[in-house]
Amino acid sequence: MLVLFRKTPILGALLAQVVALPIVAAATAPLSTMVERLPLIGLALLLQGLVAAGITRVLGLARWWLVIAFLFPLAMGTALLVGNLPAWPFGLAFLLLALVFSNTTRGRIPLYLTNTETASVLRDVMKDREATRMLDLGCGLGGVVRALDGEGRTARGVENAPAVYLTARLLSAVTGRGEIRRGDLWKTDVAQEDMVYAFLSPAPMAALWQKLKTEMKPGSLFVSNSFPVPDVEPDEIWELQDARKTKLFFYPISAAVTPME
Repeated sequence: MLVLFRKTPILGALLAQVVALPIVAAATAPLSTMVERLPLIGLALLLQGLVAAGITRVLGLARWWLVIAFLFPLAMGTALLVGNLPAWPFGLAFLLLALVFSNTTRGRIPLYLTNTETASVLRDVMKDREATRMLDLGCGLGGVVRALDGEGRTARGVENAPAVYLTARLLSAVTGRGEIRRGDLWKTDVAQEDMVYAFLSPAPMAALWQKLKTEMKPGSLFVSNSFPVPDVEPDEIWELQDARKTKLFFYPISAAVTPME
């Protein structure tokens, strides 16, 4: 059942709101004769958001869904209490969420952003390997692409979420660094890349490795941020000294694939 909710997180988010309702009703019922109506409603909405967010956490949904679960009852409660509030702000908010987080619902790939410390390490890796071509699969806002592009290196990024892609492309156009394309990472040509980098989620890693080890050229390198390839021993694991203790997993394409014990 948990697998179903992780594959279709919107079902888990809806279940969280439904389960939270009787819990919140039971918790606030004794206060109905002691607290005025508006403060009680505000407290109930706050508790609804907190309980629903906690349930989404138990279901193993991505952190974005915790935020949505918390804010949803507050937004709906505000709309009900302020009767003349127009509907378009909520429609606009939903549209923006869909444009930014579309990969989360379809491909179980949240928007993770690579920090500057990690980008600096990746740049050093390219220099040490004398790599000239790099591709970031699911590049988000394109920070890594812009950081690695230049000095004889060509860095490209592929992003599918519409709003994120447009922002990344605009930033690259303004800075004149890197190339951002909108596309499906599964259909992206990786044959000419010296290094492919990804900061995705555990869900796609096994299938992604099958694609990369088949399509990338011998001597190239795949680097995964935080999420190892299941049942495949990385050549190296680097733990960085940044705030989040980032781990980078290195998979040379020329190396033999060794199953983990």
